[in-house]
Amino acid sequence: MHYGLLEDTPPGQWLPDVLEGFSRQSIPLHEESDGPVTATLVRHDDVEGLPLLYIHGWSDYFYNTELADAAARHGHQLYALDLRKYGRSLRPRQQPGYIDHLSEYDQEINAALDLIAHEHPGEQPAMIAHSTGGLVAALWANRYPGRLRTLVLNAPWLTLQGNTWLRGFANTVADPVWRSMPERKLLLPKVDFFYRTISSNEHGEWVLHPLWRPRYSFDIHGGWLSAILEGHSKVREGLSIDVPVLVLVSTKTHFGAKYSSKMQTADSVLDVEATAKRATHLGNTVMIHKIPDAIHDVYASARPVRDQAFAATFEWLNYFTGQQMERQSLPRNDDLGTRMSQPHPTGFSD
Repeated sequence: MHYGLLEDTPPGQWLPDVLEGFSRQSIPLHEESDGPVTATLVRHDDVEGLPLLYIHGWSDYFYNTELADAAARHGHQLYALDLRKYGRSLRPRQQPGYIDHLSEYDQEINAALDLIAHEHPGEQPAMIAHSTGGLVAALWANRYPGRLRTLVLNAPWLTLQGNTWLRGFANTVADPVWRSMPERKLLLPKVDFFYRTISSNEHGEWVLHPLWRPRYSFDIHGGWLSAILEGHSKVREGLSIDVPVLVLVSTKTHFGAKYSSKMQTADSVLDVEATAKRATHLGNTVMIHKIPDAIHDVYASARPVRDQAFAATFEWLNYFTGQQMERQSLPRNDDLGTRMSQPHPTGFSD
């Protein structure tokens, strides 16, 4: 594996990616004080099928070739977007993952979809997004109706975790600091629990790039967290995503002050019940699918678990991207092992 940072590809050209069987193309965005900002679109090569765009989560990038292989087996060509200042798009002197407003990601998402549309004329894509990427994707889908066929969210970060006091602190005491010094780092505990669940150097099965997916997550800056909280607030108020949404979560949460083997079969990052409740605010058609023994990234769970997640995902996608689209009703609950969720008229409060 290439363990350094990458350079931009020549304009409009696909180059071989660090993952065998994939290629990448840079998406130029704009210039900042620390240099040019770009995003990167990754393509699963030599595959025919309906287009599918994947967006990663916090301190992450696209590495899950098994997801791409599963997509190909089910008639989809997977593309993945490494957002600005993440993964293949991270450049020297940049603050990894930093952004002021989540809507800024609209630029690379729309550009990526334009590139995909050029390669798949007349075919409407589907989208899969994980964790923080799930929040980004949900807000984007709400702003851009009509561009997707369906949306799959893998443990999306839709609400701030923690007790009421912590949420109150985040929204009030620290807010003046964020507004006056948005790039100031927050002094938070460094933990590597999720990394341990996925890395082949620890208890997981995935070979991870040490700069693109480090043991400890990127530093959190006040401005970035303020942008996240603003996104959470919009979800709490209620979105109107115009396509059916599938939300995948584990069946249980396990938080702890130190690593535990229980984290290999639970979400150690997000509260799955809080996530499932808040997901009902996304639109009129939301289905929650709980995957037993899944970790925070359900597609990176142990093989039997991720195979179950792949099966649920592509049964859903094939329903909404294949000939079954002509049917007049949604899949039965027992078809997908899910439950239908409709928005609560008053919503769920924090």
